[in-house]
Amino acid sequence: MSGGGDEKHLKPATRIVRGGRRKEWTGPVVNPPVWRASTHLYDKDADRHAAGSNNADGQFFYGRRGAPTQWALAEALTAIEPGAYGTQLYPSGVAAIAGCMLAVLKPGDRLLMADNAYDPSRSMATGLLDRMGVATTFFDPRDLDAFRTLCAAGAKAVWLEAPGSLTFEMCDVSALAAIAREHGAISMIDNTWASPLGFAALEHGCDIVMMSLSKHVGGHSDLMMGSASAGKRWYTALRRTAQELGQVVSPDDAALAARGLRTMSVRLEAQTRSALTVAQWLEQQPQVARVLCPMLPSDPGHALWSRDFTGGCGLFAFVLASDDPAASARVADALALFGIGYSWGGFESLALPVTPATYRSLMPCPTGGAPALRLSIGLEDADDLIADLAQALAQA
Repeated sequence: MSGGGDEKHLKPATRIVRGGRRKEWTGPVVNPPVWRASTHLYDKDADRHAAGSNNADGQFFYGRRGAPTQWALAEALTAIEPGAYGTQLYPSGVAAIAGCMLAVLKPGDRLLMADNAYDPSRSMATGLLDRMGVATTFFDPRDLDAFRTLCAAGAKAVWLEAPGSLTFEMCDVSALAAIAREHGAISMIDNTWASPLGFAALEHGCDIVMMSLSKHVGGHSDLMMGSASAGKRWYTALRRTAQELGQVVSPDDAALAARGLRTMSVRLEAQTRSALTVAQWLEQQPQVARVLCPMLPSDPGHALWSRDFTGGCGLFAFVLASDDPAASARVADALALFGIGYSWGGFESLALPVTPATYRSLMPCPTGGAPALRLSIGLEDADDLIADLAQALAQA
């Protein structure tokens, strides 16, 4: 449903605090309570029939359609996504990716997917979509001419990600979305890295924007959830498909996500600031061959990032000046303040050895064959993180 429609004049930091807090959902308290319910009761059978035909957030019907806890989160996310009519929630980020794909594609369709997309997105294209008769062509999102040729040959949809997964290349999302639209293709984007606070994907021409709420929105590494937002046409398709698949999120997880959302802007600002400090320090270290971070002025994608993005986050990678493939694991093992684990966007810093070339079909990998580490900078003091990296690089 439409969220925050009468408060769109407010700044994002204000909307992120106010979104989804309708009086009828919160009562006399600040946050919507956790409504745990599979069954919704009716005073009369006529009320049950009327509820069944009113398929909108805010209408009690049955637990799969949610209750105020989930509705409030969806409305708050819609309120911070410029151009969105509504937001659909999913039990994980990968479920949100699948929800987008299945709402748009059918057997016989062709999908164009950025070659530097998140690995589960690629795996969905070569697995689930392939089995249902959808053909996928991977493309280099930096080559607009080649992309135009692919679109002209026919495609139902395009899947983008900016910056690219693991290697953080920037692409011109506005230009790609415009080319796709010119040829009748629907553009979808994974906007988890920047969130709508850092990049307004719908306003840059995309039709559907997806996020893993497990990352920045949750912010505390304690929930799994995803979302997809769109204008009315595609939101309706997303909602219909999710309901047909029985997708629903736990009210307890929705409450955690809503709580995390309220502080996301301040966490993102702090993590972005620290990430820049750490990335700039890494650029000067003799053990580091290259830092992959579009927020750095030295990065090839910095001009695009500066033009289109209003914010960043704490996630980037660096390449070691070493031919030893085990070097990245040794550095990760030597770190004391960085955990080794998947996901990112939480309050704690993480380090993950990565081999991006494994997940590319045609794009040259900026890491080459060298070992690399992906860092997720948390809320620790940047000086402490730098000291930890310094001792680990010296050891390894």
